[in-house]
Amino acid sequence: MRTVDLRSDTVTQPTPRMRELMSKAVVGDDVYQEDPTVNQLEAYGAELVGKEAALFVASGTMGNLVALMTHTHPGEEVILEAEAHIYYYEVGGLCRIAGLVPHLLPGEGGIFTPEQLKKALRPANIHYPKTTLLCLENTHNRAGGRVLPQGQVEEIAEIAKEAGLKLHLDGARIFNAAAASGIDVKTLAAPFDSVMFCLSKGLAAPAGSLLAGSAEFIARARKNRKILGGGMRQAGVLAAAGLESLEVMTKRLREDHQRAKRLAERLGSIPGLRIAAPVETNIIMLDVTRPGVTAEQLVQAWSASGIKAIARSQYGIRLVTHYQIDDADVDYVVDTTSAYFREL
Repeated sequence: MRTVDLRSDTVTQPTPRMRELMSKAVVGDDVYQEDPTVNQLEAYGAELVGKEAALFVASGTMGNLVALMTHTHPGEEVILEAEAHIYYYEVGGLCRIAGLVPHLLPGEGGIFTPEQLKKALRPANIHYPKTTLLCLENTHNRAGGRVLPQGQVEEIAEIAKEAGLKLHLDGARIFNAAAASGIDVKTLAAPFDSVMFCLSKGLAAPAGSLLAGSAEFIARARKNRKILGGGMRQAGVLAAAGLESLEVMTKRLREDHQRAKRLAERLGSIPGLRIAAPVETNIIMLDVTRPGVTAEQLVQAWSASGIKAIARSQYGIRLVTHYQIDDADVDYVVDTTSAYFREL
């Protein structure tokens, strides 16, 4: 039976070339900054996003949390879009570990307006927590992999900086944003004091993310990574795969976007299904509209045919394409789904 895993682009396995590079990686103790492969990855990653330095971390969640801890002090306020990954999917770390108060602004397509931000910025008052940080997410996961409008991002950043705030970008899929928009990652990252991006989301590395910013910021972030248990010692084995992710895998992301759009168009034409958000990158938000059928029922039917997916709500499903999904997989998913609805 064919297996098609559309749960996430984190399910990808290292490429044969990655495995070869990992087996030959030159390593050292990264806590002492003596791992040459990690050092190379950090320098290259920082250059790609136009920052002075970068830090290799175990995951995107760790990278975001380290950034929050480094930019702020406990008890301060951070402004986030209401469905941001940092707020929604990172186990409350911004409150429990960083000690921050989230100020959530409802957005459209993953971003709030400059006017909303202006209204959210309160004057100094003994009763209010101090607002010190603003975070955006590009691409935006829960908005369906949407690319944030760069002009709007820059306007928001200007308002935030005038108010004395620092800015952090959750750029877990920033290379998808660049591939879809045609805007270089340096430009996408330029308004922000720090940016985190993943090597294991769509880029096929087995683990790891990078947090980039000024040299001074990264020096402080390194200590916060250590607090969180992120000193990975001979991490060059992982960093070797990360270098291949950035040098090679970033250049083929448009293929994933094209397959996502093709899959969405064909699934959306099946009576009983609806595409819930524009498909701009590699994420599809699919709604089940057939009366009496839930998302979980469709997921279970798919599972019996080797198709893996996760229901995001009673009637919603998120599908994610990646380098291990080919055109034949798209056809198989569409044919299997069409047959399921015909048999109902």
